[in-house]
Amino acid sequence: MDKFLTGKVAVVTGGTRGIGRAIAERLLREGASVAICGRSGETVARAVKEMTATTGGTVFGQAADITHPEDVHRLFQSVDERFGNLGVLINNAGLGIFRRVADMSIGEWHQMMDLNLSGVFYCCREALPRFNNSGEGYIINISSLAGKNAFSGGAGYNASKFGLNGFSEALMLDHRYDNVRVSYIMPGSVDTEFGSGRGAHADWKIAPEDVAEVVIGLLRLPQRTLVSRVEMRPLKPPK
Repeated sequence: MDKFLTGKVAVVTGGTRGIGRAIAERLLREGASVAICGRSGETVARAVKEMTATTGGTVFGQAADITHPEDVHRLFQSVDERFGNLGVLINNAGLGIFRRVADMSIGEWHQMMDLNLSGVFYCCREALPRFNNSGEGYIINISSLAGKNAFSGGAGYNASKFGLNGFSEALMLDHRYDNVRVSYIMPGSVDTEFGSGRGAHADWKIAPEDVAEVVIGLLRLPQRTLVSRVEMRPLKPPK
């Protein structure tokens, strides 16, 4: 089987579980060398061990809190040392705290903005000069349909994802002539522990592997072509 990402280096934030884990595994199966991060060193080490065993790919992991620019810098330096030129950045790490505005604490607001928005900015700032070194790059931001559809109890999360969508579009306009492609994916309900958790009654939801498949489809496109935005929905949600 043709492994079309052989020789490519990818970073996946929040790659220890859920959507990020599925994306990292799919990239490995397509031949990429993959670096993942998460806040817990123990969780990262376990994920690396499991992914190496199941995919046979080359994967590296490092504990990093992407809300801290210094952690992000250390992560990308480690990727340089282990793998060389970066080609793909998947900004997946995210957090959802769902409360009415009156019930949300200032700390909870900052938690979501720092991770869902500022963390993406920090990672992109590290990736862009590295793309210049390799001549091209691809940034894929995992957003949400909450980035276009507001809902009660979602003000903080909505704001972070609306912001991420706008950031992604401006980022594309800033760097398209630098051979950098930028896409963002907006899934609806995904069967992960992010929301209500995976379980027997979640068969109607999007699987994390489905999001990973979209990522691979974007990466397969010729360099001359860009899909800016992808919306994903469960086919048959509960009525």
